[in-house]
Amino acid sequence: MAAERRWTKHGRLPLITAGVLVSLVVASGSVTTEPADASPRPDPAPTTGTGPVPWWPAGSEDPSPPAQEPAAASEPPAPQASPSGSQDPVPSATPTGEPTGTPAAEASPSQEPGKSADKFPAFGAYLDYGPRGVTRMTQLSQWLGGADLRVGHTYLPGDKWSNIEGGQSFLDSWAKWRKERDDRLLVLNVPMLERNEEGVPDAEVRNLLQQGARGDFDQHYRALAENLVDLDVPDTVVVLGWEMNGTTYTHRCGPDPESWKKYWKRIVTVMRSVPGQKFRFDFTPSRGRDAVPWTDCYPGDDVVDIVGMDSYDQPEGKSFDEQVSEPYGLQAQVDFAAEHKKPISYPEWGLFRNGDNSEYMKRMLDWMDEHKPLYNTLTDYCPHGVWQCDKNPKAAEVYRAALTGRDAPTDQPTEPTVPTEPTNPTTPPQCSPVDLGDWVEHWLGGKLCLRFDWFQRRS
Repeated sequence: MAAERRWTKHGRLPLITAGVLVSLVVASGSVTTEPADASPRPDPAPTTGTGPVPWWPAGSEDPSPPAQEPAAASEPPAPQASPSGSQDPVPSATPTGEPTGTPAAEASPSQEPGKSADKFPAFGAYLDYGPRGVTRMTQLSQWLGGADLRVGHTYLPGDKWSNIEGGQSFLDSWAKWRKERDDRLLVLNVPMLERNEEGVPDAEVRNLLQQGARGDFDQHYRALAENLVDLDVPDTVVVLGWEMNGTTYTHRCGPDPESWKKYWKRIVTVMRSVPGQKFRFDFTPSRGRDAVPWTDCYPGDDVVDIVGMDSYDQPEGKSFDEQVSEPYGLQAQVDFAAEHKKPISYPEWGLFRNGDNSEYMKRMLDWMDEHKPLYNTLTDYCPHGVWQCDKNPKAAEVYRAALTGRDAPTDQPTEPTVPTEPTNPTTPPQCSPVDLGDWVEHWLGGKLCLRFDWFQRRS
């Protein structure tokens, strides 16, 4: 500190003289001042939040600020994604809350959808059938510590043919999400008949299946295929007529298995006839025998690309080992798929009759890691889910621990990057810097630069 004071006392007169001279020169326009560090400095790395995005309590409003969604003339009713055979009221597949935005696009090298080198099989969750589901994919990923959710799963409403044709605008958001990266999968459940959840009696179902087998409904599936191709998602995985071995849906197989199989073949043939399509068709019964053995409904290797299974933790008291070994259970699915040289999938799975069953959650996750399905999507709403359902905290802990960070991008820095100091200031064009010392430059706010063209008259 003493040395600095001495310098200030004895250097005051020269400094005043230099200041007067500099002021005269600057006034003449022959010099300019530049910041002492003229090199562009990178912005500081953005700070991250304190942790994963939490979910809000059941019954309360989504605290996220709502995003503006395009208005539709008539929004289709939310389809139900419930296990067949349920005697309880079916919970809504449309959880409350508004979307908070659209996930940002990420670049990815071209590859087969759903497959990526050195990654686990693709996974995701059913979170909502419309744009909210797209937004919640990002939020669920954050809850899982940046895990890479590569499967988006939604449903076409089965109330009327115009909705089964896929013309509603809510598919636009899913198509956009799918196209943001080449390694993503869009999984779309497609009903085979309208009035699909209205309890249509067996005799009428039989008649409708026979009509479908004759081609009476071909135009609806041609329109669906054309809509998907026009949306630039021609490689959509189509889960056609899911849980056909049960009693829940009008598109069930039991009333007439032979007509059902012919009808499936006809739908697949029509959709494959549309130019540009690359669809894969997923044959997905519910686990177990249910109303009929699902093998009685299998339409043939030429029209099936994936052998799926919807597998919930039911009935009450059944252990996971029993779910594996029961007739037409998980092991039977794996064996059947291997025999027919097809990959497996789990479009719907989750908790159910046995409540917050952490053992089921662990065993099902282990089962999928062992048998490597093409994809799986947890049904994430109460009573089946873990993120949008606060009634299953033990299972949620298992799910989160197993999947946190899975397949998260490895090319991102784990800590904020500290900007480096430039070694030399950039010299402005058409001038020469004048070195007057650090103190004078600090007083002036930068270096002095003598312009080469100071003698020229300004226009």
